[in-house]
Amino acid sequence: MNLWKDDDELFQLAKKELFVALVGDVLDKMGFLHQFLPQQIKPLSDNMVVIGRAMPVLEADVFAEKLEGTANPMMAKPFGIMFEALDSLKKNEVYICSGSSYNYALWGGLMSTRAMKLNAAGVVVNGYSRDTAEILRLDFPTFSAGTFAQDQGPRGKVIDYGIPIEFGGIPVHPGDVVYGDRDGVLIVPSNAVEEAFTLALEKARGEKAVQKALENGMSTVEAFETFGIM
Repeated sequence: MNLWKDDDELFQLAKKELFVALVGDVLDKMGFLHQFLPQQIKPLSDNMVVIGRAMPVLEADVFAEKLEGTANPMMAKPFGIMFEALDSLKKNEVYICSGSSYNYALWGGLMSTRAMKLNAAGVVVNGYSRDTAEILRLDFPTFSAGTFAQDQGPRGKVIDYGIPIEFGGIPVHPGDVVYGDRDGVLIVPSNAVEEAFTLALEKARGEKAVQKALENGMSTVEAFETFGIM
């Protein structure tokens, strides 16, 4: 029997009862051993949590904002199709972007404003964000490798979205669940979501009993033998 009826309920349960490390442990037990994005991807604020369905975005480096006489019409369009990608966001989706170098920012304050209007869940970029004060004021869940003010305008373009990408060697498909907190960002494949979060909720509720036993003086060996989890 499902513990939730839709994504809204699942994501609220996760925010209330779970944390990323616990879900990562469950995925290990399920045989999904390589689901964490690179360690340097962190929230702008330690209290930020992102959880939602992946809307992958593919970025590429360029060397001019606009080129004439190009064989590719997109090269004449500033930012490529970044605005289209941003406008495509739906409720509970996470804008997750990879493919470029670390030479410029991939996300900023105005993008956060638009994403919030669309009820998006957050953003995770394989690179930098900027307009930090504005994003913190908005409290929009933003995960990046850090902050850097340099603009992507003459340096990068979005070349596709809503397609599978790789992020630090981790495959990300549309509809996968992106779950991040201060300890890291996890990709839960869409076909593993129900089992992973069901087991994680069961584990979290069981660990409360373990914690209480430890607080009452039970040894870790006895706790493991009694409850089977640690």
